[in-house]
Amino acid sequence: MPRLVATHEEIKMADDVSDLPDALIATNVEERVFDDPLEKEQFENLFCEFDPSVTFQYLKSFRRVRINFISPELAAKARIHLHQAEFLGTIIKCYFAQAKQTTCDDSPHLKPPPMEKQFLISPPASPPVGWEQVQESHPVINYDLLAAIAQLAPGESHELHPPSESQPGIVVHICEDPEGYNDPNRPRIVQTRRPEAT
Repeated sequence: MPRLVATHEEIKMADDVSDLPDALIATNVEERVFDDPLEKEQFENLFCEFDPSVTFQYLKSFRRVRINFISPELAAKARIHLHQAEFLGTIIKCYFAQAKQTTCDDSPHLKPPPMEKQFLISPPASPPVGWEQVQESHPVINYDLLAAIAQLAPGESHELHPPSESQPGIVVHICEDPEGYNDPNRPRIVQTRRPEAT
């Protein structure tokens, strides 16, 4: 949670403190403040001296308290006097809460991000300037190759490329069906049974 932190000297030097937030965040608050009503009352009295209508929001898991004043001037005075003050044996620190960003419609909901390029989202790559899609050509059908494959017969050797001085010849031998491959009486591999479920 970002904070707008101003020192004592900065507040003195500023002619107008109306641009400061009207809330403080007290950190390092003793745990007894969150559980014991008497200690909580003593803690609240520290800030009620500057603004009797101050309100508190307790964040026990963070050991922090948000203190809301009616004006930035009272928040600035409380911060000057109570920053690094000792309370119940611990040093509490007071920071200005983040200033509320007001919008035209004053809606409490989040706004969508501004309409600009989102570098964290990878868009599809844009083609370079002047690029045009190439039309795919029709498939090439080699009828000579199809005719040569159709002439291949089992048991015969077919020379596809004759040998030369720099290249060997390419000869294709077509395999025949093994004997007994289609015999219905030939032994078959029996599938192993799955063990019984226990």
